[in-house]
Amino acid sequence: MLEGLLPIGSVVLLKNSTKRVMIIGVCQVGANDPTRVWDYVGAPFPEGFLGPDKTYLFDGEQIERIYSVGYQDEEQFAFKVKADAAMENIRNNTEAENKGE
Repeated sequence: MLEGLLPIGSVVLLKNSTKRVMIIGVCQVGANDPTRVWDYVGAPFPEGFLGPDKTYLFDGEQIERIYSVGYQDEEQFAFKVKADAAMENIRNNTEAENKGE
């Protein structure tokens, strides 16, 4: 599996699912819990965005299979470095909070 976050446009299959999902965003906060940050938001593939109630928040460990990796260029690589660092920071802070530090 690839290191860090996948680029937007990647198509994946989530564990215990039969429908593929296209990643349409990274580092996403859910509406129901603004303290929880998810790795990704996805839309059904091949349909695409059908409305906010038809999107899926998920983390990298929920991905069973990668079908396609989204477009990558210098701008995306620079963004990936920042996004990966932000997610690592969020995970470290969450772990510290869960341990009561």
